Amino acid sequence: MISKRALWAGRILSGLAIAFLTMDGVIKLVPIQPVTDSLKDLGYPTSDAFARLLGVITLGCTALYAWPRTALLGAVLMTGLLGGAMASHIRLDHPLLTHTLFGLWLGLIVWAGLWLRDERVRRVMPFLQ
Repeated sequence: MISKRALWAGRILSGLAIAFLTMDGVIKLVPIQPVTDSLKDLGYPTSDAFARLLGVITLGCTALYAWPRTALLGAVLMTGLLGGAMASHIRLDHPLLTHTLFGLWLGLIVWAGLWLRDERVRRVMPFLQ
């Protein structure tokens, strides 16, 4: 059993991740000029359709993560999405701590939030005994 304080910490971490990823997905649906510019810089297609596809994928993974019954699946899929973003930045030799590892920092928030709020995840990954 985990304390109420830890449970709320998990909810807050998850809420922050959900808020950020929702905003990220929404700006790709529009898509605004900075989205198109960043896709170009990363070597991806700059079409509105491609940006919208990324937005739909991000929002889908985020929705799965936000819903308690599918949160584990959402976290796994989000990890893959964030890993792909990291690979893009590694390929272009972007700054390590700010650009390349941003996906890692966000992924840690996603998983820490889920670990703190979901007993099933704590059983599979028993970090604290």
